Amino acid sequence: MTLAPRLDLRQSQSLVMTPQLQQAISLLQLSNLELEAVLLDAAAANPLLNLSSGEGEKDSKTDEAAATDLPDAGSGDGESALDLPAEMLDRDIDTGDWQLGAGSAGSGSGEGGFDSDFRASDGPTLAEHLHEQLALAHGTPAECFIARQIIGRLDEAGYLTVPLEELARDLGISMEEAEAGLKLVHGLEPTGVGARDLAECISLQLAEQDRMDPCIAIMLANLDLLARGNFAQLKRMCRADDEDLAQMIADIRSCDPRPGHVYGVEPAAPVVPDVLVSGNAAKGWLVSLNRENLPRLVVDRAYHTRVAGGCKDKGAASWLNEQLADANRLVRALDQRQRTILKVAREIVKRQEGFFLRGVGALVPLTRREIAEATDLHESTVSRVTANKFLHCARGSFELRFFFASGVSAASSGSEGDAGAASAEAVKAEIKALIDAESADAILSDDALVTALKEKGFAIARRTVAKYREAAGLGSSVQRRRAKALARAG
Repeated sequence: MTLAPRLDLRQSQSLVMTPQLQQAISLLQLSNLELEAVLLDAAAANPLLNLSSGEGEKDSKTDEAAATDLPDAGSGDGESALDLPAEMLDRDIDTGDWQLGAGSAGSGSGEGGFDSDFRASDGPTLAEHLHEQLALAHGTPAECFIARQIIGRLDEAGYLTVPLEELARDLGISMEEAEAGLKLVHGLEPTGVGARDLAECISLQLAEQDRMDPCIAIMLANLDLLARGNFAQLKRMCRADDEDLAQMIADIRSCDPRPGHVYGVEPAAPVVPDVLVSGNAAKGWLVSLNRENLPRLVVDRAYHTRVAGGCKDKGAASWLNEQLADANRLVRALDQRQRTILKVAREIVKRQEGFFLRGVGALVPLTRREIAEATDLHESTVSRVTANKFLHCARGSFELRFFFASGVSAASSGSEGDAGAASAEAVKAEIKALIDAESADAILSDDALVTALKEKGFAIARRTVAKYREAAGLGSSVQRRRAKALARAG
């Protein structure tokens, strides 16, 4: 083996992601709200890009409005759907109607457009509500200062999230001073805020109602027994009969375990859908993009022509041409993104039509691979399209990923995933319906649920029933029996 240097010729293949491809991938997986921020940044950086509002009013950087609009997805001009990363824009989508069944669907909201009316309610937060009261409270300046520090450490339910000893150490005060500040918070409304645990929260509310006594104090100290439904032991510890025990349980149940929740926290961001679905099976389903929150991007060619005509410097002219090329690429990428989202959404609506007609119980098993094969897209492209995006229909707003339901075998089908299969969401809905309908004297075990589901056409194992029941937040038969006994006692 020689150690002398030499030249070798090798041939290899590799997939290189161009800047245009990277931009297309990044745009495809953004929601409309995220895309709006990207477009605003792009318009700020590129003098040839302008944004106009969703209603078509232009916000031009120049007085002249000669521009190239982003075409509607439903117009069809031979552009290809965005399929990344394996096949780069090598598939043509069908031109014509985007509506399934009848008519055509554009990109705007139009009739049946989304009305963004489900925002978090306005009003003061819990902290703001408590600080307003604290300004009128009868306490020393030191006590009010400590109380404000305690308010800042309350969670959304109104509980103190740190030990009082730690708070006193952080503030450099004694435990007596910390207790005085906490007592001031306990005197604010809603009663129960500032509690360190559930027992203290309830005791504060019962004390205000003058219902605290030694027996109920013993019960509050043993809430774990109450949660398990161990009434016999509680009666012995409290030395109470059935009537007294039932009254104490009713008193406890009348309290609010989360007193601060009524005020909430900072208003939650609204869920703004990216895809709108309207219509019906008879007239066809109208699938469109929500353009109310997405400005229209235009390339100002008049501005480019005027500036380029008077540009004498070659470097400046080259830079201006690069800006024009970048602007055109971004507009094309947005058009392709729009077409791809609508193509995937249309196929989802077609496959899950039963959901739009009858609800969650009619969901059928569906995978991203099936959508990819039906739309001639790559599976990774479908995954990007359905990420961080919501669909709004008459039944509400749902994340696109919601429609990809796993399947279980129906009693009449041969294997999971075939035509006779049912979605996991449909099975969960049926389990919940069975449990909601059970009486206190006839609680259904998981085995009984298996039998009942089989009668309704769902052939699934007991452990699958248990898994779906827990995923739906439904307790076991023992827990439900104790809960109903507790409710009857109260």
